[in-house]
Amino acid sequence: MTEEERLLASSEQDEDVAAANTLRPTTLAQYIGQDAVKNQLDVYITAAKKREESLDHVLLYGPPGLGKTTMALVIANEMGVHIRTTSGPAIDKPGDLVALLSELQPGDVLFIDEIHRLPKVVEEMLYSAMEDFYIDIVVGQGPAAHPVHFPLPPFTLIGATTRAGVLSAPLRDRFGISAHMAYYTTEDLAKIVTRSAAIFNLAIDPDGIKEIALRSRGTPRIANRLLKRVRDFADVADLETADAELVDTALTALQVDNRGLDTIDRKILRLMIDQYNGGPVGLSTIAANIGEETATIEEVYEPYLLQIGFIQRTPRGRTVTREGYAHMGRTYPESSNH
Repeated sequence: MTEEERLLASSEQDEDVAAANTLRPTTLAQYIGQDAVKNQLDVYITAAKKREESLDHVLLYGPPGLGKTTMALVIANEMGVHIRTTSGPAIDKPGDLVALLSELQPGDVLFIDEIHRLPKVVEEMLYSAMEDFYIDIVVGQGPAAHPVHFPLPPFTLIGATTRAGVLSAPLRDRFGISAHMAYYTTEDLAKIVTRSAAIFNLAIDPDGIKEIALRSRGTPRIANRLLKRVRDFADVADLETADAELVDTALTALQVDNRGLDTIDRKILRLMIDQYNGGPVGLSTIAANIGEETATIEEVYEPYLLQIGFIQRTPRGRTVTREGYAHMGRTYPESSNH
């Protein structure tokens, strides 16, 4: 693999990405959900095309699996330009960034996933590239070293992150468009499952579609993953149509419960209830007890548990709510300070 191929390789290699090109929409009209974000982008894209300018830089942030990469591809397609994709961890030195920027044509999109993981020296080089479309690089070594002013064509940087709060203010302020990707409604997820099932040539009844939508954690990536597993069960059982009973069997086998919680979610809640009386308990303590990285809990598991009201944040740590206790079949301690 060449250096350029390494840089342009997607940061995600799992099966969700393998099928993503088939499942991903290509236009804003095809993109299901995220209506507020779509409506805003439609205005900005239309205006930029009318002025024959590149689109302003875009920051997409929110929990993983909500379609940030897909939205970046849609934006480039709507603008009628090429997109080059990479991720923060793949750009580990300024030369990597120079190689990417030097390949851009006027109006092109550079998409950087996990932009919060860019090295500081690379991030600082981005400032002038984003604001004034140039970079200064040092050519040569020792006494022969000299700076070179390298102009760039107008381009659009689209950054995606699950941790907008850790972005530095100078970087965050250079994005003219900032869009929060929210969890999807059950109705929108049902539409996504219906569309994906048609692409998979899988017949599934409305109750089965709704059951997948309800247990997908508000996340299209998870909905498509669960749908593929349901398809496996349907194929093995030689069923022409996947019904709600088959869906329940498949998702129960995957240990995904009726609110979309998996084994790790339940492990977190069980730990907090049994060992810490429902909290408050610190994030690092939870991570150490269940053997997961703190960042993984904060970015993948905690946002959904907060969204559905099973835990809450307090100044002293995380606590399990009355609803969280009920879901785990436990009695809420009325005398607690939750």
